Amino acid sequence: MTTPNKAENAAAADLKPDVKRMREQARKEVSSGAITPSYGADPEKVCEMLNEALATELLCALRYKRHYFMATGMASDSVKAEFKEHAEQEQEHADKLAERITQLGGEPDFNPATIAARSHAEYVEGSGLREMIYEDLVAERIAIQSYTEMLKQLENKDPTTYHVVREILSVEEEHAEDMVSLLQGLPAAEPH
Repeated sequence: MTTPNKAENAAAADLKPDVKRMREQARKEVSSGAITPSYGADPEKVCEMLNEALATELLCALRYKRHYFMATGMASDSVKAEFKEHAEQEQEHADKLAERITQLGGEPDFNPATIAARSHAEYVEGSGLREMIYEDLVAERIAIQSYTEMLKQLENKDPTTYHVVREILSVEEEHAEDMVSLLQGLPAAEPH
């Protein structure tokens, strides 16, 4: 068995956190809540970005709800079930984003007067099942692109928000695949 040399001992010591310093900083900056000196992002900018995502999720939940209630036709039962499930999941995403905003010291913006303007996706009602599914697919693709861009900005700067966004992105990708499958499963032309 070999004994570690001074260089190896020094390298191992460098990997250990300075616990005394961390304790002092935690007591001195206690009002900062979850934001510690190791937080690498600008919390205000992250909250702004998350509030846009929050608006997008709220708008998408509302659109899916409308589609759930408006879906009719022979293929509507299975499609309605997807719309309802997606509406519930979009609301869950909104709740996660709002929670993270407050953890970062921000305020989640639920102002109904500005949700559509802040949302990345659009609120398109759609007329008929095919158009509803198509518009939901478009919105999911926008959400996927938005969350992918957010991840690039958050990487190595805010691991918690990164994780929240990554989880949401994964579900949005599933939603897009669901909408593609539903579109493919519809008859070529809806009967009137």
